[in-house]
Amino acid sequence: MTARANIADVICIGAQRAMTSWLHSLLSPHPGFWAFPDFDPVTSTRKEAHFWDWNHHRGVEWYRFLLTPPDPARRSLDFTPDYALLSDAQIAECKALNPDARVIYILRDPLARALSALRMHLMWHANTSDAGAAALTLDETFHMLAARAQLWRHSDMAANLARWRAAYPDLLVLNYETLRADPRAALDQVLAHCGTSMASANAAAQAEITRRMERVVWETPRFPIGPDALHFLHGATAAARAALSEREGLTFTEFHALIPGSGT
Repeated sequence: MTARANIADVICIGAQRAMTSWLHSLLSPHPGFWAFPDFDPVTSTRKEAHFWDWNHHRGVEWYRFLLTPPDPARRSLDFTPDYALLSDAQIAECKALNPDARVIYILRDPLARALSALRMHLMWHANTSDAGAAALTLDETFHMLAARAQLWRHSDMAANLARWRAAYPDLLVLNYETLRADPRAALDQVLAHCGTSMASANAAAQAEITRRMERVVWETPRFPIGPDALHFLHGATAAARAALSEREGLTFTEFHALIPGSGT
């Protein structure tokens, strides 16, 4: 059998809390793609292989075995948002293993993304999904959760993008807000980036993809946030938003709904 050019054919590097699970759920039923089996807790469901952060010690052949599809014509998926934080050396290894991979990075307003990540980690910390059970305030717990979430590294999306783009110049950048506004157009863009289309899926697969398009895959509880913590996050993420606007020409509006009087 001819060796595959890539271990992972399609790599989504985040951003964390930017509809990566939703996108993975749309590609998985398409006959042109393949999602590896769930080996939780070694992997995170069928979506995140976590090779470079959790499983690198298992070796390249483990990664190859995990991601090799039963049908060699199918494109293997690895949607691990923590890959956005990889170093230049780790990205170089990824490029060596996956020279022709199609890489996707969904960017989200840094404040909205940070708040969603904190709520996710608060849910895990408090072991509850009851939105009335806890609140985020600017205290020791807030800073502990921010450290666990690697909040500032994930927020520095412009720097993360620059490292990855150096290895994969044709990396596809998507705006989370565009995904939400026109999911079908965004899906078509992703499929074209991966060298396929919706038309190449059979009728049953197309129907399943369409059904999943309206679904929210992974929503965090709406834990309330105190004004002190909210304005701290707004100030701390302002430079990240400005960098994405200046370097990528991206416009974000989510933060306007979070910060009264921030603009229209």
